[in-house]
Amino acid sequence: MNNSPTVLEIDTKAIRHNLAYFKSKLAAQTKLMVVVKAFAYGSDYIAVAKLLEEENIDYLAVAYAQEGMDLRKAGIDLPILVLHPQIDNFENIIKYNLEPNLYSFFTLEKFIDFASKKGFLDYPVHIKINSGMNRLGFKEKDIEQLGDILKDLKSLKVISFYSHLAASEDLEEREFTLHQISIFEKWTNELSKNLSFQPLKHTANTSGIINYPEAHFDMVRLGIGFYGFGNDSKETQKLKNVCNLKTKISEIQYLEKGETVSYNRKFKAKKATRIAVIPLGYADGLSRLLSNSKGVVVINSKKAPIVGTICMDIFMVDIT
Repeated sequence: MNNSPTVLEIDTKAIRHNLAYFKSKLAAQTKLMVVVKAFAYGSDYIAVAKLLEEENIDYLAVAYAQEGMDLRKAGIDLPILVLHPQIDNFENIIKYNLEPNLYSFFTLEKFIDFASKKGFLDYPVHIKINSGMNRLGFKEKDIEQLGDILKDLKSLKVISFYSHLAASEDLEEREFTLHQISIFEKWTNELSKNLSFQPLKHTANTSGIINYPEAHFDMVRLGIGFYGFGNDSKETQKLKNVCNLKTKISEIQYLEKGETVSYNRKFKAKKATRIAVIPLGYADGLSRLLSNSKGVVVINSKKAPIVGTICMDIFMVDIT
């Protein structure tokens, strides 16, 4: 039994609202992948994944193999793309029926060799195209050689070609984003023409879904928008916040004018002040950057600014 006063609430109605909002922007045949990496953006990826499975989402995406393994152990059957699989995890990727992103000739050749030794035919993989994000992926100079490798491949089956838009939320970068979309389509068409099947294509993230319907292709990847943030204030207003972090006040302190709070005395009371002590801190993921009135909490529907430096397991707010 958890007796902690602190609870992270996940609002399932908000999740369904946000899903419906983004689905309304898609053509009926466009598939939806939801990104649940990093504990589903700091929430509970197993609980969220179970709800997504109930909602008949097409795909999940995680950053690392361990996340996918945890989902499988929890009974999640949806296809899972591992965005950064790493060679040391190939055994577990296959054991738990996860689908790796192969983003370089090195990773591709290593996985081909691994799958071939296991005797696999058509093991599902995804190929990352670097259209301008410049993190992972094959570039234009690689396309011809990549096509030659994929053409006669028996051990693997390319489920999708995908890329990532670098600035889809920034309309001042529209020309660059349209260029990304154009070369992604061009290169994947080139890669697909010698295959006996047509892999899915996806490059649109949350802002890509909103701002670039021409980039929806066969599937889209919904990330931060699913959790209630639309990368634009107007879009965010149409979404609902999925997570609420709630706790209880530990103590109320009364400060006289001139008294200070917390490390390095960053907050000095300018008048008689009431301070509430909250049992959370940076060890719980509360950024110290929110110290000294940069962050607020809500108490009885009123905003109370954080005062002083956030401590490891405690912070203070002004409730005067």
